[in-house]
Amino acid sequence: MSEAEDRTELLKKLDEEGDIAADYLEELLDIADLDGDIEISVEADRASVAIVSDGTDRRLKRLVGRHGEVLEALQELTRLAVQSQTGERSRLMLDIGGYRAARKEEIAAIARDAVAEAESSGEPVSLEPMNPFERKVVHDIVAAAGLSSDSEGYGPQRHVIITLPEESADFPEESADEEVVDETVTESAESSE
Repeated sequence: MSEAEDRTELLKKLDEEGDIAADYLEELLDIADLDGDIEISVEADRASVAIVSDGTDRRLKRLVGRHGEVLEALQELTRLAVQSQTGERSRLMLDIGGYRAARKEEIAAIARDAVAEAESSGEPVSLEPMNPFERKVVHDIVAAAGLSSDSEGYGPQRHVIITLPEESADFPEESADEEVVDETVTESAESSE
């Protein structure tokens, strides 16, 4: 299969995931008697589904919850609904009322500030705990800035640490073997005098 055919097949699969997710979410909105339109797209090789409202139904914000906790749970339920239909794990992203898009901008600003702090201080910068989506945003910003980042911790305490790139890759240190060779050469030169 050619690269173009692979890409076409991937987009077809992601569109199918989006359609399944949209059907699931429409049913959920009907059961909860909530108004909202569903938009389906593909972003960064993931199906992306958004529930949007014209602003008349403020109850839709309840589906976001405190700090996006309900949104995260609904995303997982939607992924499971897709998986039950396709038989494959979904990486689908769900947004409700633009919450995730706005949060992405907030996290990006935090990441840019942390990158600037790491560059100016030369010290690692540890961020507050974040969910996987937020950590991914940080990792992408850090990589684009040419720095390094790692996630540490477990569960709700998992957070990102930003560091400068490894200097050892740019300036290799002498190995112990090289030092021994240097001493041997010096001793040989001294003994021949």
